[in-house]
Amino acid sequence: MPIGTIKDLGAEGKTVLLRLDLNSPIDPTSSLILDDKRFREHLPTIRALEKSRVAIITHQSRPGKKDFTTLESHADKLEQLLGRPVTYVDSIFGRHAREAVNGMKVGDVVMLENVRFNAEENLTLKPEEAKKTHLIRKLSSLGDVFVNDAFGTAHRSQPTIVGLPLAMRSAGGLLMEKEVSTLSRVFSGAPRPVCMVLGGTKVDDSINVARHVLDTGIADQVIVIGVVANVFLIAAGYNIGKPSTQLIAQLKYQPEIEKAKEILSRHRDRVVMPESVAVRQDNRRVEYDIGKIPDDAPVLDLGMDAIASLVQDIKKAGTVVFNGPAGVFEDADFATGTFELLRAAANVEFSVIGGGHTAAVIEKLGIEQDFTHISTGGGACIEFLTGKKLPAVDALEQSKKIFG
Repeated sequence: MPIGTIKDLGAEGKTVLLRLDLNSPIDPTSSLILDDKRFREHLPTIRALEKSRVAIITHQSRPGKKDFTTLESHADKLEQLLGRPVTYVDSIFGRHAREAVNGMKVGDVVMLENVRFNAEENLTLKPEEAKKTHLIRKLSSLGDVFVNDAFGTAHRSQPTIVGLPLAMRSAGGLLMEKEVSTLSRVFSGAPRPVCMVLGGTKVDDSINVARHVLDTGIADQVIVIGVVANVFLIAAGYNIGKPSTQLIAQLKYQPEIEKAKEILSRHRDRVVMPESVAVRQDNRRVEYDIGKIPDDAPVLDLGMDAIASLVQDIKKAGTVVFNGPAGVFEDADFATGTFELLRAAANVEFSVIGGGHTAAVIEKLGIEQDFTHISTGGGACIEFLTGKKLPAVDALEQSKKIFG
């Protein structure tokens, strides 16, 4: 691994600052955590540090949001799942935090207050600048070593992500290690043919992924679905109806349409667009071939012919990377495309899901165990797939060079 691992760190008997991503959906009225998936993903790393003193650094939401709150309920939830006491400290690095950390015994776990309560954590900084912040100087004095397991924030260049690794001997946690090694395999050593399925509404990210994997030959085929498909259909000269065209205009996707045209000009034989779509007409699902989409109905799903064809393409792949739904899956009438394509991807030899909405759908279908890897970081995963080095990974690589 280009980054240090927990095994390399020799953390036994030491005080470990452990960066997690426990940012979770919260009920605004009861403050109850509605989904503990991120907590469960971090448990192996915490358990691997049971012979250390662990001070958890994490965040919830961001300033100005309704769910920007303290971490008291997060400590309770983690304690419940871990089966060991987790002490909540209502301070990030002040006297209460110092006393709590200094008073820990081996095996103890404390959770420091929401690190985004500190204004510096909300800045985007280069690692050297982040290292000089008051936040990092104070936090780094609390521990002996640093472990970053927060893959969900690995694409952020914030002080605790990129500054702490330059201030302390550091390593990636087990989740970070698994994410980096599995996603790296997509670029080299993945079973061929490699098929990318790109959907949802994050068109700019998906376009960047498509361009990178097609230009470099990483992917043999890119299947576009959802709003991503609509952008490619417009780029290819199809009329997708006024409602869908207007939505794309509202989302300011004209630059992405131009990029899609450029991709099609170079890789038309390797980009697969749907042959048919489903729209809502007279309050029901109606299907049309892509050359005959009516002007007054929004495209909300793939048509059954397109679903059958794309399922066959997916089944022929050795590797499938799937990011984003095929339509408005929340509506049962328009969920078929998303559900059937995911079921097909579940049977492929090496299958990677890009987190976010797609992971939520898989959990709903109860087929999580059928996938090779479900990423915990939607934004981080897709940025990784564009070929960019994630700030968190780069900082951990630098730490390994500095501290060994």
